[in-house]
Amino acid sequence: MNISVENIDKVNAVMTAVVEPADYTEKYEKAIKDAKKKMNMPGFRPGMVPVGLIKKQFGVSILAEEVNKVLQDGLFGYIRENKINMLGEPLPTEDNNKVELKEGESFTFKFELAIAPEFEVSLTKKDKIDYYNVEVSDQMVENQVDMYRQRGGKYEKVDSYEDNDMIKGVITELDVETPVTAEDVVMLPKYFKNDDQKKLFEGVKVNDIVTFNPSVAYDNNEAELTSLLKVEKTDALNHKGEFNFQITEITRFVPGPFNQELFDSVFPGGEVKTEADFRAKVKELIADQFKKDSDYKFLLDVRKHVTKKVLEFPEEKLKKILLANTGDQAKVDAQFDKSIEELAWHLIKEKLVEQNEVKVEDEDVKNMAKEVTRMQFAQYGMLNIPDEYLENSVKEMLKKRETVDNLIDRCIEVKLGVAIKEKVTLKESTVSAEEFNKMFE
Repeated sequence: MNISVENIDKVNAVMTAVVEPADYTEKYEKAIKDAKKKMNMPGFRPGMVPVGLIKKQFGVSILAEEVNKVLQDGLFGYIRENKINMLGEPLPTEDNNKVELKEGESFTFKFELAIAPEFEVSLTKKDKIDYYNVEVSDQMVENQVDMYRQRGGKYEKVDSYEDNDMIKGVITELDVETPVTAEDVVMLPKYFKNDDQKKLFEGVKVNDIVTFNPSVAYDNNEAELTSLLKVEKTDALNHKGEFNFQITEITRFVPGPFNQELFDSVFPGGEVKTEADFRAKVKELIADQFKKDSDYKFLLDVRKHVTKKVLEFPEEKLKKILLANTGDQAKVDAQFDKSIEELAWHLIKEKLVEQNEVKVEDEDVKNMAKEVTRMQFAQYGMLNIPDEYLENSVKEMLKKRETVDNLIDRCIEVKLGVAIKEKVTLKESTVSAEEFNKMFE
């Protein structure tokens, strides 16, 4: 097969491929023989249909299939061998629609190519890039400590009500002929929408009777009233008057004890012995998570810094390629600018990875999978996952090609971030968590 590429400009080219009979005849004849063995046609025994009849009825489609296979292998082999840095796939020109396939003839096909732009990128100490260290406040530590204690907490019955307690009792409607009444009704006055109604329950005790207005308390919320009054949803808003609530039980959530058992459950090994040590370790955990977030923000800022140089892209051709892939012009138009932005970063990142000799090993991917798994479990308060369970979860993750590709990409970005931090000048500053989070809005 004779293949040539003509460069139109720096980012556009046309590839021409001439498929000769010698390229496809042997494969075509074999395909005809294979078809003959399987052909089942009225008037002929299986496998005995004449070759001439097969070619007459199916020859063009079989020829088209074989020529296409030869063409695809030839095109991508040429692109690979000649290291053509192409964006997307070769785009067939309209001339290809005019090609008539006839056995024993040559066929000329043309394709438009979108060529990746040539550019240089380098980072040195002259490049100054922000790096944000997030301050871990005492309140953040206490909130995290409270979360750990919540896991070991329990509900206890108490005699008098305090904010956030849960109360149970009998509710009875007042001043109506047929009052609604329900037993074992549970309420959390803290979540009333009306402050005056909340105050009615301050300091109440078991067996007290409180007169209040549920409709006002819940701001006529149909779902809340249906659950509270135990009536049909269609009837809930018909009860806008006052009710008596006789308290039969008050329950309070009491956090777990701040003791060695808690320390060991969060940090196994017995190294943490005091409340001060525990808080210090919790602070380290929070700081470590913020460091990962800071590194991520740093790479975003690197991306913004290096993409200030505008790369020239064959935009019209890329739009054609995207349209051929999606078939949705509106989607292409809406997402094109973002696609170009992502493409530019992809090309720049590839060059930075090469310059910094970033390599990802199997062990890196496995460790990243473990870290992702730990983070997923940590969201549910599960910090100490047994090694066996962790290994099994990682094995399942690594069975999926898409998941592995995502893990590799994360490994690359982490390693690239470390390498770039050593090359540039970091403009370090300390910010609060609130200030840091606003940077992502």
